[in-house]
Amino acid sequence: MTQSPMDTLTESAPRHSIKSRRPLVEGQEFVLIVVIALVWVGLSLATSTFWTAGNIQTILYSVAPIAIIGVGMTAIMVTAGIDVSVGSQLAVVTASVALMLKELQWGIVLTIVAALVIGGGLGTINALLIVKGKIHPMIVTFGTLNIFRFVALQIFGDSQIPGVPGTFSFVGGSASAVTLGIPNAMWLAVVLVLIQWFYMRAYSGGRHVYAIGNDSRAARLAGINVDRKLMILYITMGLLVAVAALVQLGAGGLVQQNVGIGLEMKVIAACVIGGTSVLGGRGTVLGTLLGALLVGTVTSAITLLGWSSELTNLFVGVFIIIAVGIDLLRQRRRAQL
Repeated sequence: MTQSPMDTLTESAPRHSIKSRRPLVEGQEFVLIVVIALVWVGLSLATSTFWTAGNIQTILYSVAPIAIIGVGMTAIMVTAGIDVSVGSQLAVVTASVALMLKELQWGIVLTIVAALVIGGGLGTINALLIVKGKIHPMIVTFGTLNIFRFVALQIFGDSQIPGVPGTFSFVGGSASAVTLGIPNAMWLAVVLVLIQWFYMRAYSGGRHVYAIGNDSRAARLAGINVDRKLMILYITMGLLVAVAALVQLGAGGLVQQNVGIGLEMKVIAACVIGGTSVLGGRGTVLGTLLGALLVGTVTSAITLLGWSSELTNLFVGVFIIIAVGIDLLRQRRRAQL
């Protein structure tokens, strides 16, 4: 008997009143926890400087922006979409806010509002081109990656931006921006991850994201407003990029023109390593958080061990290939059932 679109929706997007049977921690997430634990133990034995409060806090602070943006990227990739412009979006927001803080001397509230407006605006541009223009997300965001980078360079002018006030030092990487031994930026990332995790797991609106990734046509026929959902996701991505930019500005000081370059690959790597399927329909923000932590740990380990920084890209690339390979094998096995 042919399965109707409503049947598909019922299976893939139950209402929040229906208790989810999915485990709290899925298989790949558990594997990541074990791998990270083993790597941390190994590094603590290999170098005495790894297991220190300062180094652990540095790792967590560097992971925070990746995890924050990963909250939005996970949901987008679950819909079988992608946004490779996040690094350039962050550059635009960072440069704009840096000038607001330095030249205009804006206060914290006004600056936060401005950052969210700019980030939301950039996300809206992507959303309109993808949803209304019916252009593939990869094509759109690859184009805006270059356009937004051009805009950021115009804001920078011919030089970097020095002397940026530490207005957002409470989420910076300093020793004073720490609560219970964990950087405030990481606490912010964890809160956002938990909110998104609970929403995508327990509410029908979140489950619709998975339904779109599994079969967008069936989702439309079942009554899901796919275009509206995608608009919200890409705009939300812009807002999360703005939050990550404020975290990176927490340290104050010098803002360089290369800010955000390569960030999109770190975020996508965190999502894929964390179990988000490149084909859509599967993934969790908890896995993305763990993937970001593994990437941050590898980066720190290579620095502490005195190895070439180029090895970071090698290890991350290997992790991505392994994760994608596992995902494709899983998809083929399911197709054969």
